[in-house]
Amino acid sequence: PDFDIDWSWQNRDTILEYIFNKYGKDHVAFCGTNVEFKYRSIFREVGKAFGLPKEELDDLATKPMETHDGNKVVKLVHEYGKLMEKFPNQRSMHACGILISEEPITNYSALEMPPKGFPIVQFDMHVAEVIGLEKFDILSQRGLGTISDTVGLIKKNRGIEVDIRDTSISKDEAVCNEYLATGKTIGCFYIESPAMRGLLRRLKCSDYRTLVAASSIIRPGVAQSGMMKEYIFRHNNPDQFEYFHPVFEENLKETYGIMVYQEDVIKIAQYFGGLSHADGDILRRAMSGKERSIQKLNEVKNNFFKSCKNQGHSEQMTTEAFRQIQSFAGYSFCKAHSASYAVESYQSLYLKVYYPLEFMVSVINNQGGFYRTEVYVHEAKMSGGIIQNPCVNSSEFQTSLQGKNIFLGFMHLQSLDTKIAQLISEERERNGNYQSLEDFIRRIPIGIEGVQILIFIGAFRFTGKQKNELLIEARLLLINFKPENRGRMLFEEPVQDYHLPELKRDFFEDAFDEIEILGFPVSYTPFDLLETKYRGSVFVKDLLKNHKKQVKMLAYLISRKHVPTKKGTMYFGTWIDVNGDYFDTAHFPDSLKQYDFMGGGCYLLLGTVEVDYHFPTITVIKMAKMPMIPDPRYAYHKEKQYDIHRQIKEDVSMTFRKPYPQEHEIGLPRHKIS
Repeated sequence: PDFDIDWSWQNRDTILEYIFNKYGKDHVAFCGTNVEFKYRSIFREVGKAFGLPKEELDDLATKPMETHDGNKVVKLVHEYGKLMEKFPNQRSMHACGILISEEPITNYSALEMPPKGFPIVQFDMHVAEVIGLEKFDILSQRGLGTISDTVGLIKKNRGIEVDIRDTSISKDEAVCNEYLATGKTIGCFYIESPAMRGLLRRLKCSDYRTLVAASSIIRPGVAQSGMMKEYIFRHNNPDQFEYFHPVFEENLKETYGIMVYQEDVIKIAQYFGGLSHADGDILRRAMSGKERSIQKLNEVKNNFFKSCKNQGHSEQMTTEAFRQIQSFAGYSFCKAHSASYAVESYQSLYLKVYYPLEFMVSVINNQGGFYRTEVYVHEAKMSGGIIQNPCVNSSEFQTSLQGKNIFLGFMHLQSLDTKIAQLISEERERNGNYQSLEDFIRRIPIGIEGVQILIFIGAFRFTGKQKNELLIEARLLLINFKPENRGRMLFEEPVQDYHLPELKRDFFEDAFDEIEILGFPVSYTPFDLLETKYRGSVFVKDLLKNHKKQVKMLAYLISRKHVPTKKGTMYFGTWIDVNGDYFDTAHFPDSLKQYDFMGGGCYLLLGTVEVDYHFPTITVIKMAKMPMIPDPRYAYHKEKQYDIHRQIKEDVSMTFRKPYPQEHEIGLPRHKIS
């Protein structure tokens, strides 16, 4: 058996230390792995042996074989590379697998000490299984950290102690069930991805038991076999289907006769196929997704067909039953796994429903989840939070909550040195608020680059001075400044009074500063920064009423998922409209050939609405990225700069592309828009 134990990412190192101390370093080690020669490593290593320079090695490793140069050396690299494929390249350390032995572990293997500081054995998990050593996967998870931090923040801010392990609130709660049924689960462990939110809506999932099933249905095993679609149909139409066989009805009634969990597969193997418990266990192991296990599965196949024939089943029925079983040789869950994941998902959801701001702040600080930070900031805003840029007198290293004000933490300023980012709040706690920019520079050992980042993000807005003025003041303070002279210069030679002319700033300059430093705007929405005032003809709230109708929407791209198909690449996209509501799109290869994604930003979408069991998606026919207003920070004369911007676009359009679409146009341009 393989033991998977999830811990908060904040505590994992403590758990590892505990295990090594409790059982002793003579009896504990990380499992090893054998890294095989694969495409990139083959060409790099063999190419090195032939003395090829780095540039040629990069070409060999990153480009398809058919595009490689046809010279003698490259042909030899190909020849020897094929011979080395899947042979061991180097030993490495299993990401999380720990072995605990009764006898000293050196009785089984010599140990290696990699840079991480934990001893590793020189064999992999397959050898460990043969020896009889169980592997304990000590897994690091951010969802648990989010729950723990939220509970702590609620107690700190509201004085309320939430017993999140109370099953009456973590398994069945009326408002939480409403959120589940409508897919309002952004930030919640395991149930926030577009696919999972879509599944919850299709199932109208309104209770814990359905959530348990959904946690396993979303896995590739069920989805790839086509049984996820069948499960959705049967769940919504419980009186309109027939069971595959009486055995399926007797043993899988809870899941409408569909194999959802690993236990279900074992039941069908035993009661439908007549296999022994031993062969059922081989099937269980085959579900681990490892190549070795799939080979075992093939060994059982003949026995399964022979046994089914003896049971009186037709070959057609046996083939379909085994097809469903075989699809589980990937990553299906056992029921206990699904149930425990569903508990954590429900705990997250409960906190999101009743303490949304505390929850979203904790999600942001744990840096985890399916989406980037910007999405969680948006979700906090939609929950009633007032988003504030970092401030040297209000912000912490992490994002903090003060009433309804959410102050983004200094951790999000990627260009700011981490030590400085942590020191700002520590110094403030010791000696009080900063009184001015000069006071800040006196107390924090920071250079001009760091000060500029803080000025541009608005961290000194408490002074009441404009950024332009603060930048000049910072340079006057730090000109020719050396850190070792800090005390003497700043105390003994105060900056003289000076008067600056009035420095005007554009409304949108702050937004562009935020995009540059944080990666997303805070002062404005992405829609505010578009040249067009058009906001679409239909919004998310209208989609259910537009089934099979063509709609035109303006939307901001949140995420996209690449899916390879026989016809080429397709994508599933997730977007928000101008009201901040989420929706999903499907982009098929034929559409993408002419209307591909052009990076992040706002797009004009033309597509057909498809409502599938209460869940609307848009099949995109055409799309084009919408141009933003010119960056006002680089415009000496705004009108002149705007004209130049337009002229450049016209010149580029003549050379490469069609012009930008106008909001009044019925269709969209045929060519890609930059």
